[in-house]
Amino acid sequence: MKNTALTNIHISLGAKMVPFAGYNMPVQYEGVTAEHETVRNGVGVFDVSHMGEFFVKGPKALDLIQKISSNDAAKLTIGRAQYSCMPNENGGIVDDLIIYKLAEEEYMLVINASNIEKDWNWISKYNEEFGAEMTNVSDEYSLLAIQGPKAIEAMQSLTPVNLSAITYYHFELAEFAGLENTIISATGYTGSGGFEIYCKNEVAEALWNKVFEAGEDFGIKPIGLAARDTLRLEMGFCLYGNDIDDTTSPLEAGLGWITKFTKDFVNSEALKTQKENGVTKKLIGFELNERGIPRHGYDIVDANGSVIGNVTSGTMAPTIGKGIGLGYVNSAFSGVDTTVYIQIRKNAIPATVVKLPFYKK
Repeated sequence: MKNTALTNIHISLGAKMVPFAGYNMPVQYEGVTAEHETVRNGVGVFDVSHMGEFFVKGPKALDLIQKISSNDAAKLTIGRAQYSCMPNENGGIVDDLIIYKLAEEEYMLVINASNIEKDWNWISKYNEEFGAEMTNVSDEYSLLAIQGPKAIEAMQSLTPVNLSAITYYHFELAEFAGLENTIISATGYTGSGGFEIYCKNEVAEALWNKVFEAGEDFGIKPIGLAARDTLRLEMGFCLYGNDIDDTTSPLEAGLGWITKFTKDFVNSEALKTQKENGVTKKLIGFELNERGIPRHGYDIVDANGSVIGNVTSGTMAPTIGKGIGLGYVNSAFSGVDTTVYIQIRKNAIPATVVKLPFYKK
């Protein structure tokens, strides 16, 4: 079990610690609902240092990234980030990731903690053709996600950069909390705005302390992974291993918007054919019409009780006040306003297919 550079801080703050993706991580501090509301209405900080980071450099860096990712990274300019996924050769997804363009011929790939070794091997296999310079710095970097509508105001004293000028999926390399050349990225997994700050492990504790000093007057609090999950689910964001995996295509998962057929990438011809022919199953968002909590693995059935799909993520949504979930269903049942039923133990609870995100600001 690995620890992050901030594990001792979490323990000292009374966090409930759990194993997650091979790391000892804080799942909650004062409670999921309270932490969720802190991020929706104020500002909270997540330790997401378990995430993986690869640097890809050199004249062939972009060519390699274009080959292994579904989105068009050629559109990136320095200071921009892009959400993408890595298709496998069988129609599924190796992982989803964020690609940062740090400089000409220099990129950072941010990937899921549970997939670091798998992703490294996958990209390395394709890099045999290109020979880009690849470095796995996952164990060297820490990552703080400072999220919520008060994040800009709370953090502005820590940097000379105008934080309100960094738009969504853009970043600055600048001084932050006294640290030079820090990545200040207007990204996150919550839908409530804020920043992700990358730093070396040895300065992570000092960064954490300065962030909390700066945010004290704004009610800043530490937030665990449980609230991160309810926040992302209210936004309809996919979680790798639940809503997308090696067996789900980006088109089935509603990720056609990051699947660009303007270039050749792994399995692009097969995915293009799938787009032309249409998919047989689709990822939907649904809200329960009655009391209940949908959970991962529950069956989704039709009015006759026949299984038409399964729930991939579900929760009682704190902001919305009802049971919500994501799941795959036969495409005939994927239209907005369609009624489906979630099999919760012996009861088939009616639910309505809704347009994502669940949380409308």
